[in-house]
This record gives sequence, C-alpha cells and structure tokens, in this order.
Amino acid sequence: MSVESKKPREACCSKLKLFLASLAFVYFSKAFGGAYMKSSITQIERRFDIPSSLIGVIDGSFEMGNLLVIAFVSYFGAKLHRPRLIGIGCLIMAAGSFLIALPHFFQGPYKYETSVSHTKDVNSTESILPCLSNHSMTDAEETPDLEAITACEKATGSSMWIYVFLGNMLRGIGETPIMPLGVSYLDDFSREENTPFYLACIHTVGILGPMFGFMLGSFLAKIYVDIGSVDLDSITINHKDSRWVGAWWLGFIATGTVILLSSIPFWFLPKSLPKQGQEQSQSKSTELATVAEQENFLPEENQDHEEKEGPVTFKQLAKDFIPSLRRLFKNSIFSLMILTYLVAVNGFIGMITFKPKFLEQIYGQSASKAIFLIGILNLPAVALGIITGGFVLKRFKLGVIGAARVSIAASLGSFCMLSIQVFIHCENADVAGLTVSYQGARQVSYNQQTLLSQCNMGCSCSMKHWDPVCAYNGMTYASPCLAGCQTSTGTGKETVFHNCTCIGDMMTPGMNMSAVLGQCPRKSDCERIFKIYMALSVVGSFISACGGTPGYIVLLRSIQQDLKSLALGMQTLIVRTLGGIPPPIYFGALIDRTCLKWGTKQCGGRGACRLYDADAFRMTFMGLITGLYFLSNMLWGGLYLKIVKRQKKLALRNQAKENELEDNGAVNGHANISIAKNKEDVDRESTI
Repeated sequence: MSVESKKPREACCSKLKLFLASLAFVYFSKAFGGAYMKSSITQIERRFDIPSSLIGVIDGSFEMGNLLVIAFVSYFGAKLHRPRLIGIGCLIMAAGSFLIALPHFFQGPYKYETSVSHTKDVNSTESILPCLSNHSMTDAEETPDLEAITACEKATGSSMWIYVFLGNMLRGIGETPIMPLGVSYLDDFSREENTPFYLACIHTVGILGPMFGFMLGSFLAKIYVDIGSVDLDSITINHKDSRWVGAWWLGFIATGTVILLSSIPFWFLPKSLPKQGQEQSQSKSTELATVAEQENFLPEENQDHEEKEGPVTFKQLAKDFIPSLRRLFKNSIFSLMILTYLVAVNGFIGMITFKPKFLEQIYGQSASKAIFLIGILNLPAVALGIITGGFVLKRFKLGVIGAARVSIAASLGSFCMLSIQVFIHCENADVAGLTVSYQGARQVSYNQQTLLSQCNMGCSCSMKHWDPVCAYNGMTYASPCLAGCQTSTGTGKETVFHNCTCIGDMMTPGMNMSAVLGQCPRKSDCERIFKIYMALSVVGSFISACGGTPGYIVLLRSIQQDLKSLALGMQTLIVRTLGGIPPPIYFGALIDRTCLKWGTKQCGGRGACRLYDADAFRMTFMGLITGLYFLSNMLWGGLYLKIVKRQKKLALRNQAKENELEDNGAVNGHANISIAKNKEDVDRESTI
C-alpha cells in the first residue's frame, strides 16, 4: 500500500479515536452528574421537607426533559451535525446543574426540628428543661393558621424545590443527544467487530462517573448545608442524624463545571468520517454472506438507500418520520427488546434511587456511609462486569445468539442474588412507642398516641417533633421530653439529659437514667449481617453488568442502518419515559406507607419521614425489585426463542441463495441480478 493511501486512513482513525475519547468523557460527566443527583436525593428531601413520593417526581423530571425532545433529536439529529448537537446538549446539562444549586443562595439557614426549650439563665449548667410539667402544650396549639403557614413558607422559601425540578428537567433535555447520536456516530464509522469493544470502553469509563459522583455525595453529606454561614458549635446534630442536611448544593456546581468542560472537543469534530477499514470492505462487497455474517441480524444496507443519501430538506425529513417509525416498530424483536429493557430499568431505577435510604433504615448506616459504599463497592463491580461482557463478545467472536445467551445468563444470575438478599436483614431499631413498647415488648405502631406513656404523661410533650435521644439501656426515645428527662448538662452535641423517668421504668433502681443526643446504634450482629448483604450486592452488580454490552449489541443488530439513530432514540424515549419517570414515584409512594414517624415542617405540616418500619420497608422495596427482575427474565426467554427462530430463517434463506448462485455461477451478471432481487425479501424477513 502506498504512503498516500495510508495517510487518510490514519487521519480517519485518529479522529474516530478522538471522538471515542470525547464521548467517553461525556459519558463520565453525565454519569457523574446523574449519580450525584441520586446520592443527594435524601439531602434534598430533608432540606425541602418533602415526602419520598414528591422527591420521586423531582428525580423523574430528568426523564420528563428527555421525553420532550428525544424523538425529534434522534431522528432529525441523525441527519445534522451530530458532534455539535452533543456539544449543545452538554451546555444545556451544565445550565441545569447550576440551576439546581440556585435555591441554596435564596433560602434562609436550615432549621431542623427540636423539642427542647432553653432557660434564660445563661450561667446555669442545667440549661435545657425537656419535661415542662407546669406548661400546657398540645399539638393543636402548635399548628398555625393558613395565613401564617403561607407567610412562613414564603419567608423560608420552602417551595424552592421547583427550581431543583426545573434544573433536573434541563439536565434531561441536554442529555438527549448524547446516547443516540454518539453511539450511532461511533457504530457508523467503526469496524463492525470493533463496536462491542468501543461500547465496552465507553461504558467502562462512564461507570467511573457514578463512582466519583457517589464519593462526592458521601463527602458532601458530612459537611453541614450552611457551612461558612453558621456557627457549627451551635448545631446539636451530626451527619448520622436523620435531620442532618449536607452541603448538597456544592456538588451541583462541581458537576455542572465538569459537564461544561466535556462539551469543548465536540465543536472541533467533523460531521462524518470514512468507515474504518473501508478499503477492505469495498473489496469484499460482492462476496456472499459468510457464516459469521449470518450471525448478524440484518444484512448489509442496500445500495439504493445509500444513493439516496445527501442534502435533504426539513420537509422531506418530517414527511419520512412516521413511515420510519412504522418500519421500526414492525420489527418484533426490537419491540420485545424494548419491553424487556423497560421492565428491568423499572427495577434498577427504583433500586438505585432509594438504596441509600434502604441501607440507612434497614442496616443503620449513615446516609454518607451508604452513598460511599455504593460508590466504592458496587460501581467498580459494575465496571468490571461491563469490561468482562465486552471482552467475552470480542474474545469468542459471539454473534447475536451468543450475545443473547450471555445477557440471559447475567439476568438470571442477578435475579438469584436479589432473591437471597430479600432474607438478609437486621431487626427494627428499638424506638419507644414506635417499634417497641415503653416496657420493651416488640410491637410496631403507626399510631402516634403510643408515643405517650405513664412515665411521660405529666410532661406535656409534643408528639410531632423528632429529636431522638439514646438511653444507656440501648433504647431510643423520640425526644428528651418523651423520655421523661427532667434536666440536662452540657451544650451542643455534648448535651446529656438526666433523671429520665421512662428510662428508670425499665431499669433497676440506682442505674443510670441518662440519655445522649441521637439514635442508639444497631445491635452488634447487624454489622455482620450488613457485610453479608453488601457482598451479595457486589456479586449481583457484577453479574448483572456482564449482560449490559451483549444486550446492547443484540439491540444494535436488530435494526437497519438507516433507522439506527431513530431506534436508539426511541429506546431512550420509551425506557426513560416509562422506566425512568414512574419508578421513583411509585417506589416513593409505597415506601412512604411504611413510615412510622413523620417530621414536622418549620411552618407546620408533615415533612420528611424520620423513621420507617424496617420489615415493611424491606418487603416493599426488595419485593418490588425482585418481582420486576423476575418478569424481565421471563421476557428474555421469549425474546431468545424469537431470535433463534429468525436466525434460522435467515440462515436458510442465505443458503438457498448461495445454492442458486452456484448453479448459475457461470454467468456473473445473472448472479448479481439475483442478489438484487432478493434484498427486498431479506429486509422484509428481518422484521418478523
């Protein structure tokens, strides 16, 4: 080969690799921002005092943004300058991230609920009098009228969660062109055998984004929300408390900056590139399909379509949109693949959205530790699984059927791991009046009246507040007042409550009747159980990720070349609309039903949940996920049978064509005519 012929190929490959690196960085950036959003769900829920169902709506606004533009971006974007459209999308995503952080700068300081009262005597060592026996206080008296609530909410900016909703929607709009246009651009100009490896590389780099996102979320969850503007010594809670709010807003400034930087390379990439290995493919263009080619879903794109490609008007594109959609959804394997993905994504999105809360409530982990463990354990396992799946495809040169087998095996394996995890759990935390009686008997109660007992009846306690204290007997009480505490010593986080009558009822005379701020830690065996759960979770994450790249290859090979961008866009539209928006909402609504103790907003009314019934939470959360994954496995079985059936038909048709051409091999012109006549039949057969 001459030097002149090598130069354009090297330039082509270098630009393709530049695009590959740029796309990988964008995948990292968007995953970084998306994972940080997931890790901040609990912090946002607490900061704006909203229930899990509403936080589910906020989380789903990302997919709502996708829904608005995905179909048009995928179809029209494929005909336009794809790299620049990706760059524009990155700018919009960055703007959305900055908008999410905006409410922090307009809200007042965060005020968490507390039930303690301070005396005016600053020199007193006993500064807090929890049990006010001479003071009459009822829950009805604490509830302000409607006008007072409206004025208070306006002053505190409690409705500013709307900016988070809109910012997340902007992130969804901006993310729209990245996957369909980026993957189709890469697949169009790379060698067919290299596509699985390139996709594995992109997704592997992309998985580093969630790792960094969750680690950033874990770090910022330990930093108080109003850092720099309040005296931290006056804060009586720590990052393990369910009322604690971390510096969630800082992360969105960081993720927005990273996404902004990732947009830069796409402004310098060309609209199209020569196909990798184009010279070799042209020399083989007249050869018959080999056995390896039969393993692909669809034959090579026909020449008629290629000749039609060129400058077209917007009107022509719009006119062809509906017929293209009709062609796409007549492909039954594509439709069934979308349905299978849809069910699996419902389970995955519900799980990843509320898993930090699950680890916090079931295993007694702090929100920051739960987020950190997901980022440092589960996500590397996912990255390794994606690499393994791509390596298996490339190493064994698996076709569509082989890729489907790998995906099914991975799906079954992850389902088995989930089924075991359902039964690995800790008992409810001991909270007087909610999970156990004041005498220590186990009884879960959703009735707030059970917070009152003979030991605290004379204290005029409010049942609305959640200001937990831990007694030396290992029992948690909802507030110092409900523990019957008479006096206290110390200040801030070091406050200790003394002479607690409810604690004394459960202990022998002379024992310590004191309590400290915060919930009691779980029993010692809970940590051991948690380690077993995390080990199963990590193994399940690895197995599930092994099927990611093979499943994606099955999807790519089930669609025709000219429909690839539209198909990927429609997959994103459907899966994110029905698999991204509903799960956080219905998962959140069902989880809310397991709440034992609701917090109280600063302006009155029900706030975020502070304590859940662990058993009901576990069965609801894990039961939903396991059920959805079971249905996904059933659909994979039907999909595999359909794939095998179609491949057999295509193999028989190709064999018949080959035999016919061998019989008429003396006249090459006749053979070429025969191939041309059969192309339309083959395309029609591929949509069975």
